Amino acid sequence: MTGRLRIILADDHSVMRAGVGALLAAEPDIEIVGEAGDGREAVRLAGLHAPDVALLDLRMPGMDGVAATAEIGARHPGTRVLILTTYDTDTEIERAVEAGAVGYLLKDATREQLAAAIRAAARGETVLAPRVAQKLVARMRAPVQAALTAREAQVLRAVADGLTNAEIGARLVVAEATVKTHLLRIFAKLDVNDRTRAVVVAMERGLLP
Repeated sequence: MTGRLRIILADDHSVMRAGVGALLAAEPDIEIVGEAGDGREAVRLAGLHAPDVALLDLRMPGMDGVAATAEIGARHPGTRVLILTTYDTDTEIERAVEAGAVGYLLKDATREQLAAAIRAAARGETVLAPRVAQKLVARMRAPVQAALTAREAQVLRAVADGLTNAEIGARLVVAEATVKTHLLRIFAKLDVNDRTRAVVVAMERGLLP
């Protein structure tokens, strides 16, 4: 890639935009070609300037950073989106990545880290703040836990109360065979082989009080 990297910057705080602009002014190969205070304006600027990278905050009025990321990706696939935010919760990270962001930085990044991230994002490389990367790795390594349906939770709660299949059927007004079917599904989801273990595992996972 030759020439200066052209970026747009979107953040609803003008002081933050000014600060980022001041940091990047020292980088000879990076140029801010547009600034926005919300996601909708960021999408408009992406269409107007066709930047290499869109540097977006997550929480902005109107259209937030996640929605803007998805919109820019759909309308202007040549523009890479890099999130720059203060939020590092699992939900925020996942939403941004699923929307198409190639990177996720936190606002405590240094000038060198920010500039390097912009260059990497422009090349299409994934860029994650160390703390964010740790969260994603931990999430991927965690065992997948299938959620119980409302009916399955009712059945398991009845099992915890010590009811037999027939008694559970009477309580829920379903056939005993239906109760057995629910139990088989519960066992499969919890990776257990008996009723007692199902209750214990469900309680450990917070699926039952």
